[in-house]
Amino acid sequence: MLFTVNKSPFTAGNLKSCLRYVTKESPILLYEDGVYGAMAGTALEPEMKETLKTNRVYALREDLKARGVANTIEGIQLVDYAGFVDLVAEHNICPWI
Repeated sequence: MLFTVNKSPFTAGNLKSCLRYVTKESPILLYEDGVYGAMAGTALEPEMKETLKTNRVYALREDLKARGVANTIEGIQLVDYAGFVDLVAEHNICPWI
């Protein structure tokens, strides 16, 4: 199951909720404003690093660029649109609202 998050963790609680309920080894994809959860140096970084111990976390490169996010948490994998499509094709999707 691919969990997708598109809301900023600084204005909505969906990323924190997703991190609480995601099953081990299920990938998480951050896109749109959800990519703010990939930023290094925020209060969310320790929780994201803990998640990276059991889950792959991806962030859409184009959305990071569009929002001016240059420094991401080590271990988060950046994907382009083709990588986004590959993840969606490979997994069932659970959009985390």
